[in-house]
Amino acid sequence: MFPFKIAIKLPFYFFGKVKLSSLRGKVVIDAPIRRGMVGFGQKFEKMTRSKGTAQIILNGKLVFKGHAHFGKDVFLCVEENAYCEFGFMGCLGSDVKLICTQEIIIGNWAGIGYESQVVDSNFHPMKNTITGENFPLSSPIKIGNYNAISNRVSIMAKTITPDHCVVASNSLCNTDYSSLGNNILIGGVPAKLIKNNFARDWESEKEALKKAKRVRLD
Repeated sequence: MFPFKIAIKLPFYFFGKVKLSSLRGKVVIDAPIRRGMVGFGQKFEKMTRSKGTAQIILNGKLVFKGHAHFGKDVFLCVEENAYCEFGFMGCLGSDVKLICTQEIIIGNWAGIGYESQVVDSNFHPMKNTITGENFPLSSPIKIGNYNAISNRVSIMAKTITPDHCVVASNSLCNTDYSSLGNNILIGGVPAKLIKNNFARDWESEKEALKKAKRVRLD
């Protein structure tokens, strides 16, 4: 996947069983190359046992803007001609399913909680039964910087979140929330504004998160 001068620095670490179903796509690291800067199958959560179901299907383009972290049993699929990007300290928790058929961008310090799904496609053609108009099969997803996505959240096509956004557990996101401004809590099915002036205190956690999630090289 990388030229020798990059591969020899071992930027990717894999933990446990991972099924590499396809690696026909392209991986780009748009940052200074470091050993172990992307960890797949890491045990940074309370649950430490893996089911061994982790799987990668990479037929499109996968870009990393710096360190990124994937928990246990993650399913990552980037289809042909699709674009998926992870910002610095981007994170997918355990059992997250990410399926990118067009475009998914996850910002800096954005974390997706365990058992969530990020899917930019309906997979099946849908239409208006009166007009006959076909609805778009897929639409881009953009998760802002410093987003805290709780567990079991469904992030679907057309989702755009602002910076410093918190999403409550078991929510469904399916629209553009950027007009609500920064520092917000959204939630529900579908997700709506719950609270303004609400944000995760990232500055107090940054060093602890780096220590917990970055791959240990000692």
